[in-house]
Amino acid sequence: MQYLVLGITILMYGLIIVFSEKKAFIAMAAALIMMALGVVSPQEAFTKMVNWNVLMIFVGSLVIAELFIYSRVPARIADTLIDASPNVGLAIVAILMMTGFISAFVENVATVLVMAPIALALSKKLNMTPKYFMIGLAIMANLQGTATLVGDPPSMIFADYAHYSFNDFFFYQGKPSIFFAVQVGMIVGALYLYFYFIKAGAQKVEIEKEPVKSYVPTILLVLMILGLAAASFLHSGVSLLSGLIVVGLALVGILWYRLVCKESRETTLKMIRELDWDTTLFLIGIFIVVGEVTKVGLLDTFARILQGWIGDNVLLGFLAIVGVSTLISGFVDNVPYIVVMLPVAATLARALNLRPELYMFGLLIGSCMGGNLTPFGASANVVSVGILKKEGVKMGFFDWLSVGLPFTLLTTGATSLFIWLVWK
Repeated sequence: MQYLVLGITILMYGLIIVFSEKKAFIAMAAALIMMALGVVSPQEAFTKMVNWNVLMIFVGSLVIAELFIYSRVPARIADTLIDASPNVGLAIVAILMMTGFISAFVENVATVLVMAPIALALSKKLNMTPKYFMIGLAIMANLQGTATLVGDPPSMIFADYAHYSFNDFFFYQGKPSIFFAVQVGMIVGALYLYFYFIKAGAQKVEIEKEPVKSYVPTILLVLMILGLAAASFLHSGVSLLSGLIVVGLALVGILWYRLVCKESRETTLKMIRELDWDTTLFLIGIFIVVGEVTKVGLLDTFARILQGWIGDNVLLGFLAIVGVSTLISGFVDNVPYIVVMLPVAATLARALNLRPELYMFGLLIGSCMGGNLTPFGASANVVSVGILKKEGVKMGFFDWLSVGLPFTLLTTGATSLFIWLVWK
């Protein structure tokens, strides 16, 4: 049975790499095949292996993100930052840092979509190509998406496995947690981007401020953050209460959109249909497949093999996890990778008598930041390239690499050093 499950899992990963646009169908098909073969019953798969609390937070936060974009508040904040900046270089970096901050609480793709028109308009005003500005938006969004429980699916998966609450991303067992590690990387990344964009000019930019439609979605976003923080004091990990809070606020937002904003029924349904249901189904399939892989003992076997390679060299193990995760995630979807590797990293850490956070944080950092390496390493990157294509701007692989590679090396290095010093 182990060999059969391993074969199906390897085939699934191969097909996901080749046909990434069909990843939800492929993952669900692999899960159903294993259920049909009797590896696990459908009841066990859908009740014990799929974390519905994570999915409620994911879908609910997508709704709130869409409404936040609709409100035009992010655009207004960006306009204010541009107006307050003394020169172009600082204005661009301020927008990129704001993009990162929003992405810590809003899904990365949604963040890039809301900030892209600002980047395009400013680039046109400055008579500069928007391609590097758009790269900056994507890589900053990917970086900060790691910082909080609601920032990105890998963070939610990590929280589910490690039983981390929303507050645990900030402080855990009295130590600064993953949020502060990411901020160290953000500071280094922002400095790099400033010196990259300072050549854009020293003049101040004048811009007309975007009108705000409503502050209600901003209030919902703040309430989501406060609600998740409050739920963390009552329950550890990704609790049912956390999921219900986010879904409840999303439903309030939909009702507000339909009844108060008087958007048509068709427009409201269109907004709901266009949410990222593909990733939702993909997560369900991956939860089940990895649950089945764990059940037959494959992950324990893989952990023992890694332990044999690494021996008792803790630093080698840490560097291997961060380095391999960064490289793989530059070319492969990080969701299935991190779901498989989290138990392996934790088992390896325990075998070396380490805090599991050392290797699990290294895995999370590498698998999330590695997506910045290539134009197809993360969904936000693909969206940025697509936006540029619509604008008639071609993005080459090495164009992306010229910004993404140094940014990834600097931010991953700085963040990993923080994790090593704090959690070793």
